[in-house]
Amino acid sequence: MENKSHAWAAGIFVLVVTALLIVLAFWLTRDAGSSHAYELSSRDTVTGLQPQAAVRYKGVSVGKVTHIGFDPDATGNVLIRIDVDDTTPLSPTTFATLSYQGITGLAFVQLDDAGRAQAPLPPGRSGVPRLPLQTSPLGKLTEQAPQILAQVDEATRRINQLLSDANLKLVTTTLTNAGQATQQIGAAAGSLTQLGTRLDQTLTTRIDPALAKVPAMVDVTDKAMRSLQTAADTANTTFDAMSETARRLNEKDGALDRLASGTGALAHAADTFGAATLPRINRVSEDASRAARQLSRTVNGINDNPQSLIFGDGPVVPGPGEQGFAAPAVNPGVKP
Repeated sequence: MENKSHAWAAGIFVLVVTALLIVLAFWLTRDAGSSHAYELSSRDTVTGLQPQAAVRYKGVSVGKVTHIGFDPDATGNVLIRIDVDDTTPLSPTTFATLSYQGITGLAFVQLDDAGRAQAPLPPGRSGVPRLPLQTSPLGKLTEQAPQILAQVDEATRRINQLLSDANLKLVTTTLTNAGQATQQIGAAAGSLTQLGTRLDQTLTTRIDPALAKVPAMVDVTDKAMRSLQTAADTANTTFDAMSETARRLNEKDGALDRLASGTGALAHAADTFGAATLPRINRVSEDASRAARQLSRTVNGINDNPQSLIFGDGPVVPGPGEQGFAAPAVNPGVKP
């Protein structure tokens, strides 16, 4: 009997513990509040996402994944069904992405707000509303992996070309030349040091005395500038006087107007002189010219034949001893 009592006690204890575990599991898995189902459809892989995975809205746990399968409405798409608490502030701008927990590889659904309204998605065959599922950063990286690998391959190829034997020889030559240039630069630095010493000596022996004379030169320059200022003031006064004189000359009935009137009268007198007096003077000049020509001919005739003043015009009778002289005939009726 005693053995049976212990067996009954052990069996009852096991049943009670089992019942408590079932109640505890039911209590732990019960829903604390009402929720609403949503579906997500994506062509991306959902590696690491498991049923009962967390659903978070901006990092706050708001639900869980209830089903993962294939979308009957889109061949090749993965269909994810989630339950989200009704207290979650979903809006028309809400979208979902797949995020990963550190380096564990476990995924969860991340809900976020895009900040701008998105076109609503039609529900699937089940009638459950759908949320847009955007590609996660890891998914984008996976999509760009071929391009990245191609770029890495291209970079590797170019590095190999850069590190070719010819380029290495060129780099070695360049380094050698750089060493020689460094030595030359060191020598030039020594020369520059010597030059600096000489410049310091020059500054000490020549420039400093010259700089000591600068204040005196500044005083002389200041005096010269004051003299120039005085001359400029005098010139301004002269220019003002000239401007006043020009204004007086240009004003009405001024000197210029009177000069213009006198010039007009002089021009009228010149016109009158040219129209009346000049023709008379021309005629007198012509008469005088004719008289002078006649007088010149008369003087020339007298010079050629002075006897014309005594004997008049006509041929001159040659005298005794002259060629062509002929003695006059003797008149018989006249006694000598």
